[in-house]
Amino acid sequence: MASVASTYARAFADVVLSAHLNADGSIAELRAIASLLNESPDLRRVWENPAVPAEQKRRLLDVIVERDGISRQVRNLVAVLIDHRRVHFLEPIIVQLEKELDARLGFAEADITSARPLVDAEKREFEAQVGKLTGKKVRARYGRDASLLGGAVVRLGSTIYDGSVKGQLDRIKEAISS
Repeated sequence: MASVASTYARAFADVVLSAHLNADGSIAELRAIASLLNESPDLRRVWENPAVPAEQKRRLLDVIVERDGISRQVRNLVAVLIDHRRVHFLEPIIVQLEKELDARLGFAEADITSARPLVDAEKREFEAQVGKLTGKKVRARYGRDASLLGGAVVRLGSTIYDGSVKGQLDRIKEAISS
């Protein structure tokens, strides 16, 4: 499944970048179609049913595209997925597409968890520090965990930077016990 999603995501990332499309807008359009599929089991059944003629499936897609103002490129991707009976891969494709576009556009995703809610100035400072560390623009998601006691934990992919009070106490405890 991952290779199918990666293949379509890489190909569509090529389309987004070569056509100078708004990457976030294209992802939002794909998410809207995925949401529609999740909300409408009937639509999913029609698009996944091999007994329904492909032309009829594409006409239904075109009605949705017209109604929601979906771009031609996103419409074409969904049409290809419908024609090849791979609509069920749409959500994994979106996830892979986000990763592919982030990598190509020089973005790093960071999960920042703090002991208390952060104000905007603190968020900007965290993003600037992570940006210096990675050399990339940062897209951060923020969370809160009161058990950290203070400070923050930053996760970049599989790397974790623990600057929390709880993490410091755990390291002190480990140093004392060894």
